[in-house]
Amino acid sequence: MSTPNKLFGGILLIAGTTIGAGMLALPVVTGFAGFYPSVLLFLLFWVFMTFTAFLMLEVALWMPPHTNLVTMARNTLGHWGEVTSWLVFLFLLYSLTTAYLAGGGPLFNELIQSISGYTTPEWVGALPLLFIFGFFVYKGTRSVDYVNRLLMAGLVITYVLLVVFLTPHVNAKLLDHIAWAHLILATSIVATSFGFHIIIPSLVSYFDRDVPTLRRAILIGSAIPLVIYIMWEFLTLGIIPLEGPHGISEGYAQGANGAHLLTVLLGNSAIAQVARFFSLFAIITSFLGVSLSLSDFLADGFKIEKTRQGRLLLYVLTFLPPFLITLYDPRAFLSALEYAGAFGVMILLGLLPALMVWRGRYTLHFPSTFKAPGGKIALIGVVLFSLSIIALEIFNKARTLYGN
Repeated sequence: MSTPNKLFGGILLIAGTTIGAGMLALPVVTGFAGFYPSVLLFLLFWVFMTFTAFLMLEVALWMPPHTNLVTMARNTLGHWGEVTSWLVFLFLLYSLTTAYLAGGGPLFNELIQSISGYTTPEWVGALPLLFIFGFFVYKGTRSVDYVNRLLMAGLVITYVLLVVFLTPHVNAKLLDHIAWAHLILATSIVATSFGFHIIIPSLVSYFDRDVPTLRRAILIGSAIPLVIYIMWEFLTLGIIPLEGPHGISEGYAQGANGAHLLTVLLGNSAIAQVARFFSLFAIITSFLGVSLSLSDFLADGFKIEKTRQGRLLLYVLTFLPPFLITLYDPRAFLSALEYAGAFGVMILLGLLPALMVWRGRYTLHFPSTFKAPGGKIALIGVVLFSLSIIALEIFNKARTLYGN
C-alpha cells in the first residue's frame, strides 16, 4: 500500500476510534456552560490529548514491534505500572460497555414503540445489544468487522443528513448562553471523547515506524473529531433549550443523551428518525469495538481458550456486570462515561504516558527516534492537569452524593 493511502487509512483509524457514543453525551454535559465555553474546552482537551498521544508514540517507538500498552508500562515503570495499567484498562472497558448498554436501551425501546405501538420495560431495551450484536462479539473479530462496516456507513450517512436537516432549525439566541462555572460538569466526558491512544502501538507497526507519517496521522486524525464535535454542539445547543421539558437540565438528571432529546423535541418527524438511527449507529459501533476489546483482554488476562465453552464464559464475563449496573443505575449512560473519563482516560492516557516518558527518558535513557516536545516542564504539567481532572470528578461525585 502506498504511503498516501496508508496515511489516509491511519487518519481514519484514529478518527474512528475517537468518535463514539460519548459524542452523544456532549450536549447534555456541556449545555449548562454554553456553546462558546464548550468549544474552548474542546480545544483544550484536543491539545492535551494530542500531546499525550505523542508521549504514547515516543514510548511505543522504544518498544519491539507489536507491543501492547500493558507491556509498555511494565518495561518502563515495572511491576506496579503493569498492574496499574491492567486494572485501569479493565475498569475503562467495563465503564464504556456499561455506558453503551445504558445508552442503547432507551433507543431500542423507542424504536420498538414506534414500530409496534407497545411500551416495553426499560430493561428490555438492552437485550438487542446483548443478544443480537453481542452475538457478533461472541463469534469474534471477523464477524464484528463485517457488521461494523455496514454500521459505520450508516453512521456517516445519518450524520451528514442531520447536519443538512438540523442547521435551519438552529436558534442563534440559544447559543449566546454562557456560564463558565458549569464547565466542571463536562471535563470527564470531554476527556473520554478525545481518547484514541490505545491504537498507537498498532499504528507504529502499520506505518513501519515512519515518524513523520505517524505525526501527521495523529494531528489530522485527532483534528477531525474536534471539527465534528464543534458542529454537533452548534446543532444541538442551538435547538435544545437549557430548561423546560426535554431540555438540557432534564436530560442530565435522567442520564439521557443529546440525540435522544432532539428526537423528543422534534416529535415523529423524519428528522427525529434520522437522529434516532444516528444515535443507534454511534452506540452500536462503539459497543462492538469496546466489548470486543474487553472480551479479548479478559481472554488474555485470564488465559481463557476460545473454545465454545470458553467463548461462552467470555460472553458472560463481558456483558453480565455492565448489564446488572444498568439495571441498578437509571442514569448509567452518563455516570459510566463520567467515571471512564475521570478515572480511566485521565490515568491511562494522561498520567501513565507522562510517567512512562519521564522514566524512559531520564532514568532508563532509552534511545529514541522521536521525542515529544516540552521536556520535564511539559510532563509535570500533564501530571498536574490529569490529577486536577480526577480531583474535580471526585468533588462532583461527592457533591452529588451529599446533595450539595
